[in-house]
Amino acid sequence: MKLKLYLLSWIFFLDPFYTFAQENPELTLDQLFEQLLEELDQDVDASEISERWSYYIKHPINLNKTDGRELHDLLFLSMLQIEHLLAHRKESGDFISVQELQSIAGFDVRTVQNLLPFVTVSANIHYRDFTLKNLVTKAEQEVMLRYGRLLHQAKGYQIMDTTRSRYLGDPNRYLLRYRFNYNNKIRVSINMDKDAGEPFFNDKQRYGFDFYSASLSIRDLGKVKQVVIGDFALQIGQGLTMWNGLSFGKGSMIESAARQGAGLRSYTSLNEANFLRGISGTMAIGRFEFTPYISYRLIDGNVKEIGDERAITTLAISGLHRTPTEQQYRKAIGQLVYGNNVMYSKNRLKIGGNFVATHLDGSKLLGKRPENKYDFEGNLLRNASVYYNYTYRNSYFFGELATSLDGGYAWLTGSITSISPQFSTVLLYRDYQKNYHSFFAQSVGEASGTSNEKGLYTGLVYHPSRKIQWTTYVDLFRFPGLRYRVSEPSSGYDVLSQFSYLWYKRGQLSLRFRYRFREENAESNNDASTGLAEVIKTQLRLEYKYKLSNIWSIRSRGEGVQYKKGLNDKEYGWMVYQDLFFNPNQSKMTTNLRIAYFHTDSYNTRIYAYENDVLYASSFPLYYQKGWRFYNNVRYRIGQGIDVWAKVSAFYYPRLESIGSGLDEIQGNLKSEIKLQLRFQF
Repeated sequence: MKLKLYLLSWIFFLDPFYTFAQENPELTLDQLFEQLLEELDQDVDASEISERWSYYIKHPINLNKTDGRELHDLLFLSMLQIEHLLAHRKESGDFISVQELQSIAGFDVRTVQNLLPFVTVSANIHYRDFTLKNLVTKAEQEVMLRYGRLLHQAKGYQIMDTTRSRYLGDPNRYLLRYRFNYNNKIRVSINMDKDAGEPFFNDKQRYGFDFYSASLSIRDLGKVKQVVIGDFALQIGQGLTMWNGLSFGKGSMIESAARQGAGLRSYTSLNEANFLRGISGTMAIGRFEFTPYISYRLIDGNVKEIGDERAITTLAISGLHRTPTEQQYRKAIGQLVYGNNVMYSKNRLKIGGNFVATHLDGSKLLGKRPENKYDFEGNLLRNASVYYNYTYRNSYFFGELATSLDGGYAWLTGSITSISPQFSTVLLYRDYQKNYHSFFAQSVGEASGTSNEKGLYTGLVYHPSRKIQWTTYVDLFRFPGLRYRVSEPSSGYDVLSQFSYLWYKRGQLSLRFRYRFREENAESNNDASTGLAEVIKTQLRLEYKYKLSNIWSIRSRGEGVQYKKGLNDKEYGWMVYQDLFFNPNQSKMTTNLRIAYFHTDSYNTRIYAYENDVLYASSFPLYYQKGWRFYNNVRYRIGQGIDVWAKVSAFYYPRLESIGSGLDEIQGNLKSEIKLQLRFQF
């Protein structure tokens, strides 16, 4: 015990990154957030992640009590790292300090730095402390209101002709959310959201908000591990049959290629598609866990009456209901989903099976384009899968085999191996047939859908020293069938390499290179050949973060893009930005701002970059054409439990007379936005 205490004290006083992680977690979490979300769509809502992280920062995970489920929730730890942490605790006894993480195999400096804000070794509250008085007095409650809008009126709001497409509502966006949490055992979540352009308490939206969502979650009731009533999400296996909510694939965090199926959870996101509404629960009987579920909700789509039949020609997932057409699609289709997931666990082995059936109250028709030939048609889709994961020494093996019972199959298998404390690898092979169908599949791949793709993904992480990390992956893929803008089988590859250097207590320098090759239909007016043309996109990014003092920090980035298709000329784009953070200890106010300049030749060379936002919001604006970007984000603590946020942002395009197109067109060369947010905690 004396030796263990001595080693821990040595680590504590000499580790240069403990202080950086504790005093300046914002920059660390910003980078982590961007790494997770960099492959997602621009307008996706990621509040479920930021809300989860905020909870665990306020209520750190007890390393001596966790069974790994909470660590899965963080998303940035690999399954191999979690297994190593649990094995270390079993072999060495309870943690004395969080600094002991550095002695665990696979926990490099960056991982420990990311994890420190979320963990502790303190005691937990249990259900034996539960009384009606405690439920009222010790439960945490939160009410949050958010308002946002563009300060310039778009064309869609100016059209008065009722025969034309137009925005039916005002440009304001409203959000109201409520949270109730008793020790993470009893949770209530309510969301109400209205997007810009949607009616509000008038016209076709006389009930107010466009999107309402609510759920009640109860955990740890003996053999019943969890019950969720209302809106819920299921994340099963590797995502080949059922994965609701956000999913993460290729990126600089290569371990995320292995899905971490969290099973059942409440759905708290503002994304209005890909979730379930009904009831589900997880029961443990011996080494088995059973998760039956049933859901019924109305989803968006285009329905036509053909005789006595309801024909579904389009399924819509945007969640926007601003125009007459979008209102016509709103909640037009009934969707019934039911199934059961069974999982067996023994030591480091987990084997599971999932069955899900989806009924539509209409018959889905095939599209008319050639690439739609193998799409799903009908009103009933049944999926089944088996999946596994197993940890053996320094290797984690995972995989899933799925079938749509009236169509094809999809499967993947892979491994994460820690060859040495400095070197680890990821290997994954996938094969998704073109006639495999699933409404809820989200798995690793180049394309957005889990079908018509074969690929081999391999990556490595190398730590030659505590200060240096090198990450790289190569993904080779092939599409056996036709795709949008690709009229014959095609192939390609994606290469990413990133080098990072950490400074003592101060900051980080990283350099990223990415090269993507794929094939698309040739443009006959420029390409001498017919068929497919080579499309090559090269990106280079340099980023620098530095802590100037206990109050001030900076973040700088420069990024360039080169794009070429077939015999066309090369196109270029570049962007630079400078961030400044003001975060004094014990201050009522914190703020950060950015100024950026960008110049791109075309939409093909557009650049996305994460930026700080009000609490639980995320922004990945698109840098396109030539201009400037500015934003300022401020948080002010009015009093105990009352916080207010404000964000002002703007794009300035010196050479443009109008911005955007269609209903979103704005006259002038300035596009600015404001967000205001108020939070009460009690």
